Amino acid sequence: AAELITQAELLERMGLGPEAVVVLHVGGVYEDREAARARFAAAFERLPTVARHRLVVENDDVRFSVADTLWIHQRTGVRLIFDNLHHHNNNPEAMPLRAALAACLTTWPAGERPKIHFSSPRTEMVTGEQRDPATGRKRPTLQPPRWTNHSDYIHPFEFIGLLREAAGLRDFDVMLEAKAKDLALLRLRQDLQRYAPDLAGRLE
Repeated sequence: AAELITQAELLERMGLGPEAVVVLHVGGVYEDREAARARFAAAFERLPTVARHRLVVENDDVRFSVADTLWIHQRTGVRLIFDNLHHHNNNPEAMPLRAALAACLTTWPAGERPKIHFSSPRTEMVTGEQRDPATGRKRPTLQPPRWTNHSDYIHPFEFIGLLREAAGLRDFDVMLEAKAKDLALLRLRQDLQRYAPDLAGRLE
């Protein structure tokens, strides 16, 4: 007979270590941020242990900041993913980058390597559509970039800045979110060798 299992249970059965996680955002605010946080925490606590051990929560770019996810961690013990671009876009508490990064890293137990997400904002003009009031027809128009969108490559100086901010903190893995995929990683390695050779050795 077929058996329905969760993604978290599948990871467990595959024998993957604690670094194999499923990343979640908190979800909607529904006009009450505190109530939304509390609902998420209550739902998380009702999950089976195997699922809770595989789920992590990431700060998002519009609704729930690092401070919000830290509140949820304090309630549930869930590990946190720090996302640098989301932190720049959504940081109403004005939490310094190093403090936000350090706080997220400390939610991971000893012996587990924390993860963070890194991306750079897209800076190019984007092509959209606008309705011509005279004809009623849509026509292409250039629109300014949205700072929440991921760029094709990683801005090397932003990445170097993050690594320098992280000096003295525990080691962590970085997941790059870039539209050029592997090409972005290869280019970033070259850029680090050129602009920050003292940091290049930190990339495994």
